Amino acid sequence: MAAPTDLFSQQARNRSRSRWVVVPFIAFFAWLGFGGDWIAWQYTRYAPAGEYHHAVPWLGIVLTLLGAGMATYAWKTGPQRVLWSTSAREITTPETPEERTFVNVVEEMAVASGVPRPRTWIVPDADPNAFATGRDEQTAHIAVTQGLLETLNRDELQAVIGHEMGHVRNLDVRLMTLLAALVGAITLLGDGMWRMMRGGARLSGGGSSNGGKKKGGNPLLLVALVLWIISWLLAPIIIRLLAMSVSREREYLADAMSAQFTRNPLALASALGRIEGAVGPTTAIKRGSAHLCIADPLGRDARALGGWGASHPPMAIRIARLKAMAHGRDVTVGG
Repeated sequence: MAAPTDLFSQQARNRSRSRWVVVPFIAFFAWLGFGGDWIAWQYTRYAPAGEYHHAVPWLGIVLTLLGAGMATYAWKTGPQRVLWSTSAREITTPETPEERTFVNVVEEMAVASGVPRPRTWIVPDADPNAFATGRDEQTAHIAVTQGLLETLNRDELQAVIGHEMGHVRNLDVRLMTLLAALVGAITLLGDGMWRMMRGGARLSGGGSSNGGKKKGGNPLLLVALVLWIISWLLAPIIIRLLAMSVSREREYLADAMSAQFTRNPLALASALGRIEGAVGPTTAIKRGSAHLCIADPLGRDARALGGWGASHPPMAIRIARLKAMAHGRDVTVGG
């Protein structure tokens, strides 16, 4: 089913999605915590008197509060952390002709889109790319790589900025920036868990017996323990796939809005072709922020594994849709 193309419907949908992305995130932390508590309770319930008995679910309480705190922190600081991770520098006073053109184009597209002028940033990377971040229209940022300014002409640059302004106006930046921050948080915790396991943490499937039961492993406890560990290890992959699927859906709509703002869909088609033809990945933009960019910074092909391995739809399809717009043919935005 095609996504709604009405602007206000799309904004409402993104607000709702922002909330529902946070709820499973906190629930996942609750499972990691209370699941660990249950395992610890099972492991220590038959321990002799005087030894530790896990009775208070402190791990679940701590991790649930931690998840809520991290979601709040991601909401408040996500844009700054994304920009910091790319080593972007803000343009306050343009110093080169390319920087002046960039600032002028952002001002033009802000007028065309009817939103406040975002703050402008340059990422020190030779690969052409761009992204928008922020919590809403009033706190938006647009960043482009140095390679983008050197590769595109003015019309192509205007089309790319129009695309990013589409993300700002649709409130895509709110959802995608939140996802980027949560991807980073989950990845950090997952890495910590993996290092702990590699460091030699000993895991056992049951404690001492009681009432004549033999000592040994509890099969149910072993299954729960394995599922708990898998949850930790797969969490970064699952939330990254969620971020990628959201990004792919949003790119078509932002492309269409760029064509609307500039009245020149062929300029964006040409810009995407130049970006696609670049040789290397955008090394300054990390994996957790890939879904924010106009083109996949990691250089993955969206057709691989049915599209699940890429953060963006196939560039050839995006270009074909833009060319169809230029020739007056009807194109479904959300497909």
